[in-house]
Amino acid sequence: MNDRRPLTEEERAENLRLKAIFDARKAAAKSAGRKLTQADVAEECGWSGQSAVSQFTTGRIPLNLEALLRLSRVLKFSPEEVSPRLARLIGSLPTAQPATAEQVLVNASVWDDETPLSDDEVEVPFLREVELAAGSGRTVIQESSDLKLRFGRQTLRRHNVQADNAVCVVISGNSMEPRLPHGSTVSVDRGSTNIIDGKLYALSHAGQLRVKQLYRLPGGGIRLRSYNREEYADEDYSLEDIQDQEISIIGRVWWGAMFF
Repeated sequence: MNDRRPLTEEERAENLRLKAIFDARKAAAKSAGRKLTQADVAEECGWSGQSAVSQFTTGRIPLNLEALLRLSRVLKFSPEEVSPRLARLIGSLPTAQPATAEQVLVNASVWDDETPLSDDEVEVPFLREVELAAGSGRTVIQESSDLKLRFGRQTLRRHNVQADNAVCVVISGNSMEPRLPHGSTVSVDRGSTNIIDGKLYALSHAGQLRVKQLYRLPGGGIRLRSYNREEYADEDYSLEDIQDQEISIIGRVWWGAMFF
């Protein structure tokens, strides 16, 4: 899910707004006799080094939802100040256009441990890739300890999803465009791993987090398909390939902003 592509004008503008906010916070800290560095921000965000902050503020990589929310918490700004595009995905702003019968839009909002949880809501954590050892390139998929969405229990019941099985995933890259643009958030039902041809699933591929359409192949194999088929060809894996490449299904995608 780390497909790289050129940033759009909107994404570049988001990076510039983020840089302006960071520069303002840095100047304010200096005037107060304190020091604020990218390393300080990265540490507060739970990142191992300052490179992520640098890449976001210099426009080398586009913002994603998880990064935006972490940075907004640390630098004290509202997500829509930097990215109305991403803020719409979490229900912070109205959607850009009315939902159609082919779209699933559910009220969900981001919260942290300090936000009270009502009786009719549940917390749903995000999944993320975590590097096992610095510089090793080997990753595993873990739940984020501080980034969550809250969903109404009725919404989960309507989709037959057990609360303990629900997790969220942020899409990175353009392989699933146009239906799942970069930065989109989807929720996954870990209790639903049986393949229904053509449905979306989250996968662990040797520790890499991916979201693809799945199709069954004879002999126990699977086909991975991207929505952006002009740039990304189908990937076919035999049962042996699945075992050798450590491919496992995390669960079926049941919710998302502007998909299906």
